[in-house]
Amino acid sequence: MQRKTKIEAEDGKQDILITREFDLPLELLFRAHAEPEIVEQWMGTKVLKLENKKHGGYEFETRDPEGNVVFRANGTIHDFVSNCKITRTFEMENTPFPVQLEFLEFEQLTDERSKLRMQIVYRSVADRDQMLKLPFAQGINMAHDRLENIAAKLKNNA
Repeated sequence: MQRKTKIEAEDGKQDILITREFDLPLELLFRAHAEPEIVEQWMGTKVLKLENKKHGGYEFETRDPEGNVVFRANGTIHDFVSNCKITRTFEMENTPFPVQLEFLEFEQLTDERSKLRMQIVYRSVADRDQMLKLPFAQGINMAHDRLENIAAKLKNNA
């Protein structure tokens, strides 16, 4: 099955470019990144905090059935423009990966289609390459597929 989310990682560079076109209106794609209830569904994690504003912050956490924390991430939101862009840092706690910088840009293609462009900048080429050794591409494709399915249901229920 072809992955809809495209990932570009140029040799010798410390960033990744991610693009995905969604069968969703721009406003709904943006809401899926800005509203905690929707983020929790497609990311499969609990949103502890999500302050969508310049100098805001966020915290995500996933626990196993015994209540142990298995994933925790946080960051600072540096820029937030509705239906346009989010600039933020992203840090996974208890991992060897340093903080990364993420630029999310949202674009309307038609009334019913939109595009997400993400540029993720790592501290070094080595950090980026280490991330790419993980099932990163598979995971982000699965998450984007869930995002599209969940948001489509919201659109159909509107």
